[in-house]
Amino acid sequence: MPGTPLHERTSALCRASNWRRWAGYLAAGSYDLYHDREYWAIRNAAGLIDVSPLYKYLIRGPDAVRFLDRLVTRNVRKCRVGRVMYTPWCDGDGKVIDDGTVARLDENVFRLTSADPSLLWFHDNAAGMDVSFEDTSESTAALALQGPNARKILKSLSAPDIGGLGFFGVMDVDLAGIQVSVSRTGYTGDLGYEIWVDAEKAVPLWDALMEAGRSYGIVPTGLMALDMARIEAGLLLVTVDYVPTHQALLESQKSTPLELGLAWTVDLGKESFVGRDALARQAETGPEWQLRGLEIDWVSLERAYDSAGLPPMVPSSAWRTSVPVYGGRGQVGYATSGCWSPLLKKYIALAHLDGTAGVLGSSLEMEVTVEHKRLRASATVVETPFFDPPRKRG
Repeated sequence: MPGTPLHERTSALCRASNWRRWAGYLAAGSYDLYHDREYWAIRNAAGLIDVSPLYKYLIRGPDAVRFLDRLVTRNVRKCRVGRVMYTPWCDGDGKVIDDGTVARLDENVFRLTSADPSLLWFHDNAAGMDVSFEDTSESTAALALQGPNARKILKSLSAPDIGGLGFFGVMDVDLAGIQVSVSRTGYTGDLGYEIWVDAEKAVPLWDALMEAGRSYGIVPTGLMALDMARIEAGLLLVTVDYVPTHQALLESQKSTPLELGLAWTVDLGKESFVGRDALARQAETGPEWQLRGLEIDWVSLERAYDSAGLPPMVPSSAWRTSVPVYGGRGQVGYATSGCWSPLLKKYIALAHLDGTAGVLGSSLEMEVTVEHKRLRASATVVETPFFDPPRKRG
């Protein structure tokens, strides 16, 4: 399996030899034996994350806006040049195929990112339109610089106007003599940027960022720390928190944006987009289930472990398994991912909940396994994100 354009640097730094598969590439799970230092870099200083395995597409042409407005649930006509939108896109039944970002780089030029390959779906929905697609996944490397010191690091390498780049903005800039595209986006729920660069210049850019960030506590950061940060931010992970339609084996495994807590991304005021009619019907009746946050009660967790004569044992890394959630009438859903939040000092999870079980403030129970016995710990339904610092948007 190949490494990313940054493998020359990441492989030398990955002392743990902890590698993960991501879209056909090797990506560092953690650089140290434990990911604690990398997690705290995201929250207290700056973490530098290789996100090159993302699929990246340039969409161009007179009908680029028309095409994207048909493809995604957001109203792309409202996206000005120099702005980015997060959006899902759906099949004809309103079920989510994938989610990603759409950046308007010029009047008729957009960059779309996705977790899975999307070219076939693009072509299926572009009939009769003057629009072209270029897969730049291999030719473009991507770095995420995330954390409270991210802005200071970038300002030390570029013109001062990078400091004025607003939340979900994008601009071309010179970083240490390298032409890059910088977006004020990320997957950590913190102040952060994603940097898009020609693959051949990825290593010099990494070196420049690491050198500039030395005095700001920059740390190369892997996917394990990123996973914890994105759960705290209440951000979804495809194939974990939802099953994309093309991978679902059962109809019940599919999800609409409304069920995933993404109703804010669905613009039913648009005249037409793929899945609109189905989503309009669901908006009238309301989703039968929804994705919510859970906070697990520490005292009840202590009691569960005390029944086996053990202290409470919370996982040191994020988990990605289906865990049953119970209410008064039996099982009312399942958690899809969770972690102990070192910053919040809480055990948190994302969960799919049926009907009224998803009402904020509801008291539920989540299954915990203690010495091979399935027990339950009390949990409260809460709003996400769990962590939402003002600096993210400021």
